[in-house]
Amino acid sequence: MVTLLATGFALSVRPISAKTITTDSNALVSMEIKIPVADGEIPAYLAYPEKGSDLPVVLVVQEIFGVHEHIKDVCRRLAKLGYLAIAPELFARQGDVSSMTDIKEIISKVVSKVPDTQVMADLDATVNWVSNHTKGDTSHLAITGFCWGGRITWLYCAHNPQIKAGIAWYGKLTGPTSELQTTHPIDIAPQLKVPVLGLYGGKDNGIPLDSVEKMKTLLAAGDSQSNIQVYPEASHAFFADYRLSYNKEAAEDGWKKLQDWLTKHLK
Repeated sequence: MVTLLATGFALSVRPISAKTITTDSNALVSMEIKIPVADGEIPAYLAYPEKGSDLPVVLVVQEIFGVHEHIKDVCRRLAKLGYLAIAPELFARQGDVSSMTDIKEIISKVVSKVPDTQVMADLDATVNWVSNHTKGDTSHLAITGFCWGGRITWLYCAHNPQIKAGIAWYGKLTGPTSELQTTHPIDIAPQLKVPVLGLYGGKDNGIPLDSVEKMKTLLAAGDSQSNIQVYPEASHAFFADYRLSYNKEAAEDGWKKLQDWLTKHLK
C-alpha cells in the first residue's frame, strides 16, 4: 500500500512546461491526510478555505499519473472558489506511479490492475471521511476527474446517488470489458440520473468522436440533463497546463464551464 503522496510532478511527465499554473495556499488549509479503507489507509490531498463552514465538496479524480502536483493544484484552485476539494490516491494498492518514467509501464504495471469496484469503494470511503472529519457538507457533493479520472467520474455518478454534479474531462467512454472493468460510461448513459458535463477534445486520438456522438445521443434519451462540450482544436489532456498538450483557450473555457456547472447544481 502506497502511504504517501508524490512530491512535485510525476517523473513520466517531466520536463514540466513553462506554462504550468501554480496556485498558492494563501487563505487555504491544504494538507495530506489518510482515508481509512477496508484494508488499511490510502493517502489523499485536501484543500479548503480557512474561513467558512458547511462547504460544498468536490471529489477530484487523478489522471494516470496519480495525485501529483497538478492534481493538488486543481484542489487548491477549487478551494479558492469556496469548495472543499479532496483527491484520494486511487492507485495506492497497485503501486507508486509517480516514480515511473514510462507511460506504458504505468499502464501495464499499475493502471490496468485497478478494479473499478475498488475505486468506487475508495471514493465512498472518502465521502464518508469528509462527512465525519471536515467542514465539508456532503449533501452538496460533486466530482470531477481527468483522463483516467474522467471515465471514473461518469461511473461514480452512476454509482453514488448522493452526487449532485459531475464534470468529466476527456475520459474514455467505451472499450473492452474485463473482470476489473465490467462497465463503461456509454453503458450507463441512458440510466444516468446525475447531471454530468463532459469536456472533450476534437483532436483526441484516444477517444474517437463517434463514441462521443453516441454518448451524446444516449444521454439525450435519458433524463440526467447531462451535456458534452467538444473543443474542435483541442487534443487529449488539453487542461494539463504542465504538458505540451495544454490548450489555453479550451482549458480556460472548460474551467469556466466547470464553475458554472457547479454553481448551477451544487451551491
